[in-house]
Amino acid sequence: MCIKRPSITVDAVITAEDRKLVFIRRKNPPFQGLWALTGGYVEYGETLEEALMREVKEETGLVVEIKNIVGVYSDPERDPRGHTITVCFLTKKIGGNLRANSDASEVNCFSPKEALELDLAFDHKKILKDALRNLI
Repeated sequence: MCIKRPSITVDAVITAEDRKLVFIRRKNPPFQGLWALTGGYVEYGETLEEALMREVKEETGLVVEIKNIVGVYSDPERDPRGHTITVCFLTKKIGGNLRANSDASEVNCFSPKEALELDLAFDHKKILKDALRNLI
């Protein structure tokens, strides 16, 4: 008997210098070429926080401090690869050097206003709006 279950992912809204936010440009499908929050799948045996730190370091080269949870996003249609539930954290850059790596073809910082104008992958526009309410 095969039981289908959703996958668990994490996402990070990363605040950097001058209150700018860090985004990656996706290197791979789905949403290849679009800007996205940093994040990815939680591996078996990892905590959400460990997965977040690993994904941020792999994709951006940054070390972050978790400040708060933005929210939990569970729409079964949020990822075309299958049902995923993500926990998004509000984080602050505390170290590392910004560089694209892993699943990111590019990494850049945008003001909140600029970020809201980006064509974002997944449901990241909704997540960004929720995060910005926490930042104000």
